[in-house]
Amino acid sequence: MRTDKALLIKGIKSFGYTAATMFIAPVVLYQAFKNTDKPLFIPVLIVGLVLAGLAIYLGFRSVNIVMDAVFGKKKRS
Repeated sequence: MRTDKALLIKGIKSFGYTAATMFIAPVVLYQAFKNTDKPLFIPVLIVGLVLAGLAIYLGFRSVNIVMDAVFGKKKRS
């Protein structure tokens, strides 16, 4: 049982995207809630919420990719 290096690199890159969205989403949400009286409040809030959901999805996906690289794909019966 060997580690798939190409898949591991893909997982590490995915962790990079996850970290980026984990830092960007709270900043966008903060800017939205700071400017509630502005006309772009709702679109910025929606973008922030989508980025937050994307960060959660990417986090699970990244862990799954790394686990597949280290332990191999699960065999379906």
